Amino acid sequence: MAELDRERILIKADRLDGYLRELADIAPRTFAEYQGVEKKRACERLLQLSVEVVIDICSVLVTNLRLGLPAEEEDLIHKLTEGRVLSPEMGARIREMKGFRNVLVHEYAQIDDRLVYQALTERVKDFVAFKQEVLAYLKR
Repeated sequence: MAELDRERILIKADRLDGYLRELADIAPRTFAEYQGVEKKRACERLLQLSVEVVIDICSVLVTNLRLGLPAEEEDLIHKLTEGRVLSPEMGARIREMKGFRNVLVHEYAQIDDRLVYQALTERVKDFVAFKQEVLAYLKR
C-alpha cells in the first residue's frame, strides 16, 4: 500500500480516536443521566460519526488494495473479510455498526434510547477493536 494511502487511514483512525475520546468525556454513567436531550443527541451524533469513519476506512482499504468496486457499503465489508484484511467477527461487528448508524440517521423519531445507551456502554469497544485490526493489517 502506498505511504500516502497509509497516511489517510491513519488520519481517519486518529479522527475515530477523537470521537471516542469525546464520547468518553460525555458518556452518561446511568440510563437516567442519558435521558437529557442534549446528552442523547450528542452521544447519538458521536456514535454516528464514529461508524462513518469506520466505513470510510473500509472504503479506503478496498480502493487501495484494489479489491474491486463495491456496489454498496455491505460490499466493502465482504471484500475486506474475503481479502483477510478484517476477521469475519469484525465484519459482523461492522455490519451491526452500519445497521445501527442507519437507524440513527434514517429512523430518528423511532430510536430506542435503551439501544443507544447499550451501544454506549457495551459496544464502543468494537471501534477500538476495529482500529486494532486495521493497524495490525497495516504492519503486515
